[in-house]
Amino acid sequence: MADMDALRAASLVSKAWPYEEARKILKRYPDGPGDRAILFETGYGPSGLPHLGTFQEVARTLMVRHALSEMVDWPSRLVAFSDDMDGMRKVPPNLPQHEMLMQHLDQPLSKVPDPFGCHESFAQHNNGMLRQFLDDFGFDYEFLASSDCYRSGRFDDALKSVLRHYDAIMAVMLPTLREERRQTYSPVLPISPESGKVLQVPVTVADAEAGLVRYVDPASGREIEQSILSGGAKLQWKVDWAMRWVALGVDYEMSGKDLIDSVIQSSKITRVLGGRPPEGFNYEMFLDENGEKISKSKGNGLSIDEWLRYAPQESLAFYIYRDPRKAKQLSFSIIPRAVDEYQQFLAAYPEQDWDKRLGNPVHHVHGGKVPPARMPLTFGLLLNLVGVASTDDKDLLWAFVKRYAPEAAPESHPELDALIAHAVAYFRDFVKDSLRRRAPDATEAAALRDLDARLAALAADADAETIQYEVYEAGKAAGFETLRDWFKALYETLLGTSQGPRMGSFIALYGVDNSRRLIAEALAADTE
Repeated sequence: MADMDALRAASLVSKAWPYEEARKILKRYPDGPGDRAILFETGYGPSGLPHLGTFQEVARTLMVRHALSEMVDWPSRLVAFSDDMDGMRKVPPNLPQHEMLMQHLDQPLSKVPDPFGCHESFAQHNNGMLRQFLDDFGFDYEFLASSDCYRSGRFDDALKSVLRHYDAIMAVMLPTLREERRQTYSPVLPISPESGKVLQVPVTVADAEAGLVRYVDPASGREIEQSILSGGAKLQWKVDWAMRWVALGVDYEMSGKDLIDSVIQSSKITRVLGGRPPEGFNYEMFLDENGEKISKSKGNGLSIDEWLRYAPQESLAFYIYRDPRKAKQLSFSIIPRAVDEYQQFLAAYPEQDWDKRLGNPVHHVHGGKVPPARMPLTFGLLLNLVGVASTDDKDLLWAFVKRYAPEAAPESHPELDALIAHAVAYFRDFVKDSLRRRAPDATEAAALRDLDARLAALAADADAETIQYEVYEAGKAAGFETLRDWFKALYETLLGTSQGPRMGSFIALYGVDNSRRLIAEALAADTE
C-alpha cells in the first residue's frame, strides 16, 4: 500500500510526457467524469500495409491512458478506429495484384478484395495485421471499423446533425480550399448504389431529419435522392473526424504534426455539431534512413513484422516512447541501439526512486509491471560474436555465451535465446557484407603484439574487467594520442567494423584463445 501511495504521489508531479498529457484530461473534468469512462481514440487508415508509424499512435496513447490510471481511479477505454469506408484513390505500388486492385478504384476499402487472398477485403487484411500486433502486446483496446459504424446505424444521429448544420460546416471548410475545389466540395460523399463507388460530387440537403440528400450521378447524369444513413454515404475526412469525436464521445486523441490543420478544422466542426474537441497533442513524424517522411504508399518505412524479425517487441515500444515531439529516424540501422538502450534502462529501474522510475521509459513500456533485467550481454556484443564466429548455429553461439554467463541457458533465459536468433538474422541481412578487416599499421601492430602477450599471461578464467584492464594498458603503452584511436584500431583490424563492443567483454565472450587467433590473423595481414 505504501508503494501505491508513493506511486500516486510521484505520478501527480512527474514531468514525464505521459503524465503531462494525462493532466489535460484531469483539467477537462475538474469534478470527475461521473459515470462515463474516459474515451481514448487512435485512428488508422487501412489503405496500405501497417508500419511502425501507424502503431506508434496506439502505443503512445496507451501510455497516456496508463499514466491517468496511476493518477486517479477513473475508468477509461481505448478505441482503435479503422477508417475503412474511405474510397481507394490509388493503388500502393508495393501491393500484389495491381491490375485487379485498379478495377476497384474509388470503392470503400472495406469492399476492395484482399490482394493477398486471405481476407474478405483489403481493409480486413490490414486491420487484421494491426490487431494481431496489438494483441501480441497484450494491449487493452476495442477495435471499431468505420464500415461497421456507418452500416449499423451507429453514426446515424450524428449524420443527421451534419445535415442540420450543413451550411455552418461549409462555412468552416470552404475558406480552407482552393477556388476550384470549392466549386465541387461537399462534406457528404454518397456511395453509389450502382457502382459501389464513393462519389465526390456536390450535394444538397433534401431532408435533414430523414437523412436525405440530392446529387447528380456522374455516370448517368440523373438526379438522385438518397439516404446517407446506414452506410449510404461517408463523410469527407475532416468532417468525418469531427462527427466521430461527437458520436463516440472521444476525450483524447493524438495525431501527427502533418495533421495540425486537420485538427484545427475538425475541432471547429465539432463545436458546430455541439460537441467538445478531444484533448491531445501533435507528435513529430518518423523519417526513413534518407530523412524523408515515412509513407505507407511508398513503403519506405519499417513494417511491424520487419522490426520483430530483428528485435524483441519491448525494444519497439521503448523507441516509440522516447521524444514524441522530436522527428526520429525509423530504419533498420537504429534497431541494435534501441535494443541495448532498453536493456540499460531496464537494469537501472529497480534501484531508482519513484520519481526516477516514472521518468524511465520501461515503466511506460510495461505499464508499470516492469520485469527483472536478465540479459547478461548486449545485442551489439552478440552481433560481433556472430561475425567473428562466422556461424548461424545457435548451439555453437550458446557455447560461447555459457562461457561468458555460466548461469544462462536457452531454457532458463528464453529472452536471450530469442535475442541470439534476432542477432543472427540482423547480422546476416545488414552486417555481414559490410565487414572489412584492414591490416594494422606499425604502431597498431606493436600494440596488438603487446596485447597478445598480456592475454597469454592471464588466467584461463579471467573475467571481463581483468581483460579490459589489460586492453587499456596495451593501448596506453603504445602511445596512442587517445585511447579511442586504439579501440577503433581493434575494431577495424579484428572485427572489420569502425564501431564495436567493450573489448574486455568481447574477449571474455569469444574466449582468450580465440581472440588471440584473431590478433594473429591481423598481424599476419600486416606482413603480407
